[in-house]
This record gives sequence, C-alpha cells and structure tokens, in this order.
Amino acid sequence: MSFLSQHFPAFTNALSELDKVYDEHRTIDDKTDELIRFALSVKARSQPCVLKHFKGAIDAGANEYDLAYILALVMREAAGADDCWTHDVIGDWSEVISGKRGCGCG
Repeated sequence: MSFLSQHFPAFTNALSELDKVYDEHRTIDDKTDELIRFALSVKARSQPCVLKHFKGAIDAGANEYDLAYILALVMREAAGADDCWTHDVIGDWSEVISGKRGCGCG
C-alpha cells in the first residue's frame, strides 16, 4: 500500500475516479492518448509511467519510430524551453559578471 493510499485514501480514490472520467470522455484515439502520456512521463521523469505508456503506445498501434519521434520531440522542446528560460534569467550577462546583478540570496 502506498503512503498516500494509507494516509489519504480519499485523495487516491479521487484520482481513480478522475481516471475513469478521462476514459469515459476521451476525444482522441488510444494511440494518441498513449503517445501524449508517454511524452508527459518522459518530461516528468517517471520511470514506471514511461514503461507503462511506452508499452501502452505499442499496444495501441504505435511503432518504435513513433516513440522515437515523441522522445526526440520532448527532448527538443525541453532544450528549447531551457535555452529560452536561461537566457531570460541571465539577461544582460555582463551585469551578472560585473556583480551588478545577482541572486539576492546573500
């Protein structure tokens, strides 16, 4: 039994109900659903979910090339987001180097 199901069963029960709602009202096909879940699992770095949705995507009709594309897409989008975010944070890097701009953390 997981920590949450032992100490907060109302929450884990609600998650189970939410999963049922998703299944009942899904507007996309199984393959697309599994590929999205695979991508989110990669980004969240969830090993069990990556394995579950990798296999789920295959079972839903995806092939190795579909999964490789999704993995590459996640990696590319993450790299792009990291690049943009870091450049926004650093801003005028000469101010960081000169000490005019710092973390403010002492």
